[in-house]
Amino acid sequence: MFIQTEQTPNPATLKFLPGQTVLETGTADFTDPAEAGTRSPLAESLFAVDGVAAVFFGHDFITITKGADQDWYVMKPALLGAIMEHFTAGKPVMNEAALSATPENNEADDEVVTQIKELLETRVRPAVAQDGGDITFHGFDQGVVYLEMRGACAGCPSSTATLKMGIENMLRHYIPEVVEVRATI
Repeated sequence: MFIQTEQTPNPATLKFLPGQTVLETGTADFTDPAEAGTRSPLAESLFAVDGVAAVFFGHDFITITKGADQDWYVMKPALLGAIMEHFTAGKPVMNEAALSATPENNEADDEVVTQIKELLETRVRPAVAQDGGDITFHGFDQGVVYLEMRGACAGCPSSTATLKMGIENMLRHYIPEVVEVRATI
């Protein structure tokens, strides 16, 4: 198994490409080792490496965020080993209970929210996935779109520019009801 790594715009986050599917659908974000232990055997293994602050799973990638006082050259070999051992052993990425607990889309969304979600799904999420991150919709209220930055996007120095100059401008262009985009915490 050959695992590639890529830098992300967030210097604290590194993207790992195992060359196979990580999650069939959706994404998973872990910032708490205890939660990781109950939901994902792979995330639990990665948090066992000293210095791991967050783990994010996409369709075909894993992004790992390190603590501020850690160095990638020290952590990277252990992380590559944990990923390789996990996949070669054929272990599941997520526990069955965690997979069945994923929230469903609200089918009662109004037209504006449906348009916002469609643009995020087709134009924004594929672009930020290239950088090892994800952006999820959290709400629309009085012209303000609330989004959560995940994976490499969370805490990235350029995330504010991505939100304001990229996503906000695009949404305002296509959907006149949108006046602002804000990150949720």
